[in-house]
Amino acid sequence: MLKIRQILSVFLLFSLSLLLVVGCQIYRGDQVLNEKPIVIGYSTWVGWWPWAIAEEEGLFTANKVNVQLKWFDGYLESLQALAAGQLDGNCQTLNDTIAFAADAVNGEVVVLVNDNSAGNDKIIVSEEINKVEDLRGKKVAVEEGVVDDFLLALALEKHGMSREDVEIVPLETGAAVLSFVTGKVDAVGAFAPFWLTAFQRSGSKELVSSKDFPGAIADLLVVSQKFIDEQPQQVQAIVKTWFDIREFMQKNPKRANEILAKRANVTVEDLKKFEAGVKFFTLEDNLEAFSPGNNMKHMPYAAQKIGDFLLKFKFTEKLPDINKIFNNHFVKALAGKQS
Repeated sequence: MLKIRQILSVFLLFSLSLLLVVGCQIYRGDQVLNEKPIVIGYSTWVGWWPWAIAEEEGLFTANKVNVQLKWFDGYLESLQALAAGQLDGNCQTLNDTIAFAADAVNGEVVVLVNDNSAGNDKIIVSEEINKVEDLRGKKVAVEEGVVDDFLLALALEKHGMSREDVEIVPLETGAAVLSFVTGKVDAVGAFAPFWLTAFQRSGSKELVSSKDFPGAIADLLVVSQKFIDEQPQQVQAIVKTWFDIREFMQKNPKRANEILAKRANVTVEDLKKFEAGVKFFTLEDNLEAFSPGNNMKHMPYAAQKIGDFLLKFKFTEKLPDINKIFNNHFVKALAGKQS
């Protein structure tokens, strides 16, 4: 009888252990995934559309990570969602990470640079404006405090002017473009694909673009510190998935473009108009971006510059600890495996 009880006890312990494991993980063939999806937000930017490839082609699953991508029609909403702890991670710029990180309930940490804008952010102007100095006293529609407002500030500063020299019309990017097209403002700051619409105004032209300021607009994957603390292996898997996406894009350009165009709600032909304006980052580019330096290609330096801009124009009252918002561990680990 004692032996039977011992066998039953072992069986019960095994069963309970199995239930605990199944309660935390999903088995798919020989692959193990986290049961509760990791929720990553993304929105309409050329460098972030490729995440849809991971979903369509099963690349998250291949890396044994259960990710739910959450699409935001409004970029600002995605920033607010991560700061409020409603997401595990989000695709956002360095500019906006600096603006939101200090008040984020679970912290915000940059773990990956997807790309740098290399022309896909633009200041587009009406026919009579031919140089930056011509913007003096003109109405410029921008989404206040975010990337194209920063681009405008850099352009004005380069030509001895400041934001106070123009009349800022604060509008969400889509509304800003509409205001420009209908002639209510003289210039607009817009990113892809919105600037396609801006150019529908007769005589409109590009005055400045992010190509003129290399490194100024870094597009990132930002995750919560809580996510890093609790599931570092899953963070690593997501970072690896990004580079698998890039490999897929290079090997399967036609299929990749179909997925990107569908996600962006543009034609494949229009998609090709954005290619030159984005510089996707390699692992080596990532390592350089995370490192200290004395120009905008190095994120710690860029973060200080951006922080000065945000404080000067009162877009934020406090800045995050710059030393705590960058974590290069995951790209370094991946680079080490590939070396």
